[in-house]
Amino acid sequence: MEEGQLLQQDDEINLLDYWRVIWKRKVLIILLVFVTALITAVHSLSLINIYQASVIITPISSKDSGGGGGLSALAQQFGGLPGISLPGLSSASEIVNLLKSNILREKVIDEFNLLPVLFHEKWDEEKKDWKKWAKKGFSLNPYMLIRKLVGMVKPATRNPKSKVQNDGIPTAWDGIRMFNSIVKVNHNAKDNTISISVEFYDPETAAKMVEYFLTALTDHMSSEAKRVAMTNRKYLEEQLEKTSDPLIKQKIYNLIATQIETSMMSEVKENFAFKVIDPPKAPDKRIKPKRSQMVMISFVTSLFAGIFIAFFIEYIAKMKEKGGIDV
Repeated sequence: MEEGQLLQQDDEINLLDYWRVIWKRKVLIILLVFVTALITAVHSLSLINIYQASVIITPISSKDSGGGGGLSALAQQFGGLPGISLPGLSSASEIVNLLKSNILREKVIDEFNLLPVLFHEKWDEEKKDWKKWAKKGFSLNPYMLIRKLVGMVKPATRNPKSKVQNDGIPTAWDGIRMFNSIVKVNHNAKDNTISISVEFYDPETAAKMVEYFLTALTDHMSSEAKRVAMTNRKYLEEQLEKTSDPLIKQKIYNLIATQIETSMMSEVKENFAFKVIDPPKAPDKRIKPKRSQMVMISFVTSLFAGIFIAFFIEYIAKMKEKGGIDV
């Protein structure tokens, strides 16, 4: 019983000692917390508001396409004729891979002239040209400065046929890298839906970029389906001339009709390979920076850091008193 009371008294004494140390260094802790929170708040206010626009689409299934079921049945009956592929129905994975591909992203950049939009800080809107310092390749990035110094000492060998620009003007590759950081593509396998989101400082432009991706995706998939259908039709017509079996001829005629139908559907484009579930809209609220969260995290972190520093200083002071540390 007496031992339990002694342990409880020791705990109370230890807690009291801890509190005394914190109270003794309260000015240091408060100052550190205040300065850190203030710097974080000022920094968060200097950050540009980022908005996110998104769209949800779903691939067209065989039921939705109307002719997909008949196409699959014909393919099974025909036993996989060599040299022919069946277009028209696209899986979610194919659409996701296309959306993440460099081909489609470069197509979006070129067709809608997005380099001045993505690199607006280098673009002179009045003169409709890149700013002078951008043309000269001026940059405050330490990595770029070191790279230039190395290039002056030892110029890098360059392929004369290379289309990569080194004069500071953004290229298609720069645009693709920018897209990699602001464009997100997610596939929900459970619902068989695909979401495309774009984060940008201007909400209207973010929504337009999402629409650009949908337009480029539709054009790419419809033109590819049309090309495949025409190739298949030509191949089937050649096979039709080589066979005399009336049953096989009938199946080939059915497949040719399917290719014609696919080609006609690709001309319509709308709801050809996917349909839009939730169209893009300009957001009214920013997605980041989360200023209050940043300040709260810095407050808690600096508070713990201040307490740690207070105990560390107290430890050093006691070691000095005991002669454990020579000054």
